[in-house]
Amino acid sequence: MNRFNKLSHAVWSCSYHIVWTPKYRYRILKGEIKNEVEKCIRTFSEQKKCVLTELNIQEDHVHLLVQIPPKLSISDYMGIIKGRTAIRIFGKFKHLKCRPYWGNSFWAKGYCVDTVGLNEEMIRKYVKYQEEKDKRNENR
Repeated sequence: MNRFNKLSHAVWSCSYHIVWTPKYRYRILKGEIKNEVEKCIRTFSEQKKCVLTELNIQEDHVHLLVQIPPKLSISDYMGIIKGRTAIRIFGKFKHLKCRPYWGNSFWAKGYCVDTVGLNEEMIRKYVKYQEEKDKRNENR
């Protein structure tokens, strides 16, 4: 995989590790909801010409390693991902909207983002295997 991507007037390599949670960090990202969230993230990222390097959806948070073109800001990207997935989830799983604690928000406010430099492989492994590590720690 070539480290750099090309736009008409730019050569770029902008990778980000992003983590965000459902509202109140409820452990709801499982089964069909998890599958729908993954499908939405992949679809909306592709529409914006972003490249998903790793995606790990756990019950109470999402880890994403993504390359975002420099013409798209992180905040715009996250607004698209969180906003559109929430609309799709509430549209497909109407029972969630009926619960009083959700209101009109599926995701918690904010997110954590870190730029990825030359240590991308290390972060990729972390994102990929973090769930297994968490499960081992829970069983102790």
